[in-house]
Amino acid sequence: MVGSSHEALHRIFQKDPGLLTHALQRVLGVPFPEPREIAALNVDLTEIEPVERRVDTLLRAETDKGTYLLVVESQGEVDGRKRGSWPYYLSYLYEKYRCEPVLIVITQSSTTARWASQPIKLGFPGWESLIVRPLVLGPDNVPLIADVREAERDVPLAVLSAMTHGRGPNAAAILESLAAALKTIDRDSAAVFVQFVDSCLVDPRAKQIWRDLMTAIQYFWRHPLAEQVREEGREEGREEGREEGREQGRVQERAEMVLRVLEWRGVPVSDAVRERVDACTDLDKLEIWAQRAVHVTDAAELFVES
Repeated sequence: MVGSSHEALHRIFQKDPGLLTHALQRVLGVPFPEPREIAALNVDLTEIEPVERRVDTLLRAETDKGTYLLVVESQGEVDGRKRGSWPYYLSYLYEKYRCEPVLIVITQSSTTARWASQPIKLGFPGWESLIVRPLVLGPDNVPLIADVREAERDVPLAVLSAMTHGRGPNAAAILESLAAALKTIDRDSAAVFVQFVDSCLVDPRAKQIWRDLMTAIQYFWRHPLAEQVREEGREEGREEGREEGREQGRVQERAEMVLRVLEWRGVPVSDAVRERVDACTDLDKLEIWAQRAVHVTDAAELFVES
């Protein structure tokens, strides 16, 4: 299970290797040749001497123009040590595999992206022995996809958009569009993408928006991550000590979710709607309203009987 933003930012390319070359071509404008095949390789670059070095994700791309090693590094912040380790990674990989290495850095930070995009020059100024030019994917060049149709056209890229842009005033629109687009792909792939996004959302409000949306369309609750959340809820319930308290808590939580989804989507919520949702004690009915809240344009449509 992906346990952190760092892991999710590079392991998304293990789930969908084609997304990486797609991002290079579409986001960075790099004319990288279309791979015939992409295979994941061992990320352990440890030498015989006990100096352990690991890249985050390593892929081998077979193309009509040659074989390339795609070295993906997830970078959370500026780190001066990479000036030495990144050139080492590339040199070692070339020596080991005799394939051309390509360094791709992915980050959620514009500051880190600007730092990482600077060439690493080793040697005499003007006559450098080694120049490393990372290709950087970050919030300044990954498309901000907040339109449902655009997200549906390219779901993996929409996932990458949510992972790099999932904070700030656009978070709700981005996540809502992705939630709708996930319904157009197979449920198993959708459930995996759900976790990658969940792991990358560092803004508590954005993470809650995402979990509410996923609960409403029941993707999130099919994933092992959901069991962790449910266990947390059960633990809270055990502390309360009564099943009645747990049931009331679930009802209140679901009612709050219905209203939050409407508010985050910018749908006006009248006092009458709010009172009716708050007064409801039927968990099944609240579940139906939560699913409708993702789509309705008028809050009163929650209560329309089909």
